[in-house]
This record gives sequence, structure tokens and C-alpha cells, in this order.
Amino acid sequence: MKTQVAIVGAGPAGLLLGHLLRAEGIEVVVVERAAPDYVLGRIRAGVLETTLTDLLDRLGLGERMHAEGIPHDGFNLADGERLIRIDVAALTGREVMVYGQTEVTRDLMDAAPSRGLEVIYEAADLALHDVEGDAPYITYIKGGAQHRLDARFICGCDGYHGPSRKAFPASAGQHCEKVYPFGWLGILADVPPCNHELIYANHAHGFALASMRSATRSRYYIQVPLDEKIEEWPDDRLWDELALRLGPDAAAHMTRGNALEKSIAPLRSFVFEPMRHGSLFLAGDSAHIVPPTGAKGLNLAASDVAYLSEALARYFRSNDPDGVAGYSARALARVWKAERFSWQLTRLMHRFPEADAFDRRMQLADLDYIASSVAAQTTIAENYVGLPL
Repeated sequence: MKTQVAIVGAGPAGLLLGHLLRAEGIEVVVVERAAPDYVLGRIRAGVLETTLTDLLDRLGLGERMHAEGIPHDGFNLADGERLIRIDVAALTGREVMVYGQTEVTRDLMDAAPSRGLEVIYEAADLALHDVEGDAPYITYIKGGAQHRLDARFICGCDGYHGPSRKAFPASAGQHCEKVYPFGWLGILADVPPCNHELIYANHAHGFALASMRSATRSRYYIQVPLDEKIEEWPDDRLWDELALRLGPDAAAHMTRGNALEKSIAPLRSFVFEPMRHGSLFLAGDSAHIVPPTGAKGLNLAASDVAYLSEALARYFRSNDPDGVAGYSARALARVWKAERFSWQLTRLMHRFPEADAFDRRMQLADLDYIASSVAAQTTIAENYVGLPL
């Protein structure tokens, strides 16, 4: 089989890139190691920047998002009994959309057949070859037989653990990483949210987040040590801890329910650069990871895809290699700004094991300054809603 662009990974980044390239008339095949149900079962992000919502609208795929998503024009930072509201709409003129990553993936997946986007699922033993030259190819096994997919370019949208980044020679890239000394214990439940906007809370016991996926489905998180066991957190204990950390007002409006899903995720900041080697490009989690504080992961993947689709369209439409050559530098400039925001918000709202009294007073001073400064709130709002492309 032969195509112009082969995409590894059928998560939201890979499918969005595939749709954008098909809209430009470019031949695309997406290859995914997992089954469709597994891809849809990944419970991840839920706050979308206008970067992503605009791309979905441009493709004509935003109808369900606008019907079922929840526009948000602000969010809250909490410390003890104080609630600091960041009025994103007033400060930036824009808003974010609460709409689950699973739903974005479903919309992209459902539209693929009618848009001529071929997606091959359950491609086992997937490997990338000859990425340094102009004729890279992918091999995989499906139905007991080995297959080969030749392409002009390969785009790795296959996440942190996928094979694409591993296809870079050791001398061709480097990474920076910061592993945080805690994780997030999350619970998903079919209960109404305790607040109509997100609450990021800094408590003596650690961080907590009140979020939602819809008006009837809530997503909550608490900070826990990395060695914590999920079995140590029955639902009642987790709800009690959330009520304590989020504060009395949130607790008074909290509805408890059985967990649909419960998991512990470690936190890290990670950047691999460059994001291109030869005919291979990286996008999304294959190139960078941000802590979930600030909801940048999926949105950062969307900006990568926007840059990459534009560069590839220029190449195939006008034989213009400049966009391809400049993709990595352009994407990384935005990646590092998003990493900065996620790192700063993580430092502000979490309790670090090594922190002393001075570190705690710095957190309080930061929160006091944010509460009283329009300039500080504007900086946070601009980053939260998404920096321009």
C-alpha cells in the first residue's frame, strides 16, 4: 500500500491531522495499534481551547460539541476558604469549552469513512523504517499477515509510549524531563458538578480539582503520593477528602456517587526536540507531556497538528519545503510556553514534599497577588484560554 502521508496513532491528534490533510486533498492512511474501543476508552482531558474548537468547526465537525459541550468563561483558584475567580472572557474576550477528549475522538472517528480517511486498527508489531530518507515506510501485522505502507512522510501521533519517537536515532534528538513527586487520583461519576466552573484548590492535605464532563457527569482529582494504592481509596474516603480540600462551599454543593472510573496518574513535564527527523514528524504526546494542571495536553497536540497540516499542505500543494523545515521550531516555541504555564500552575497549587515554610509563604504571596492584580489574572487567563498560533 502507498500513500502521501502515513499517520501513526488514531487518537485525537492523529485523527484530527488526518481530517485536516484530507480536507486539502492529501492522501492519508492512519495506522493504530489498538482496537477502536480501546482508543475510545481512554478517559483524558475535557477542557478545549479555541485552537481546537476552531479546527473542529473548520472541518464541519463541531455540531455535537456545541450542542453538548459546556462553554466556560472563567475558572477558580482556591486556598482554604478563599475562591479567586479568573474571568477568562472579560480578560481575553474568549472562552474555553468543556467537552471530553473521548467525545472529540468519537466525532473524528465517526466522520472518517465519509471524509475518505482510512484508519487501520489493531496493527500489531508496528515499526517505522528509513525515516531519514524520502521514502519511509511502516510495517505491521494484521490478520496474521505482514503489511507494508509506503509514504512520503510519516507523522507520529502515537503518544509517549509509541514507536515513533523511538525511531529517531539516539544522536538525532534529546529530551528534557521533570518528574513530580506525586500523582493525581481521579474519579469519574455520574453526578452533577459542585460548581458551574472548575476549581483548582491548594489545601494543607494537597491539591484538588473539581471538574466536569457534562451537566450530569463530574470529574474530580486529588494529589496523592506516587506510591499510593488505588485500593486504599474507597469511594467514601475519596469523597470525604475532596470535600475537605475543595472547601465548605464546594462541599455543600457536592453530590456523591459511585465511581465509573478511578485511577492514579503520575505527573511529569517532558519535551523531546527536535520534533522532526528526515521524513518523520512528531506531534502531541509523542513529543511532549505536560502535567494536567491547566489542561494543556490535548490542546497542545491540536496546535502541533495545526502547524503540521499547514506545512504538509504547502509541500504537496506548492512544492514548498519551508513549512516542513520550520515545523519543529514553530511548534516547540508554543510547546515551551505551555510547559511553562503548566509548571507554574503545578508549583502554585500543589504541596511538594520538600517544601518548607518559605515555599508555602511564597504560594500564599502569589495567590494574594493574583487575587488583587488584574494584570496577574490576565496573564493566567491568556495562557489558560490558549496562546495564539
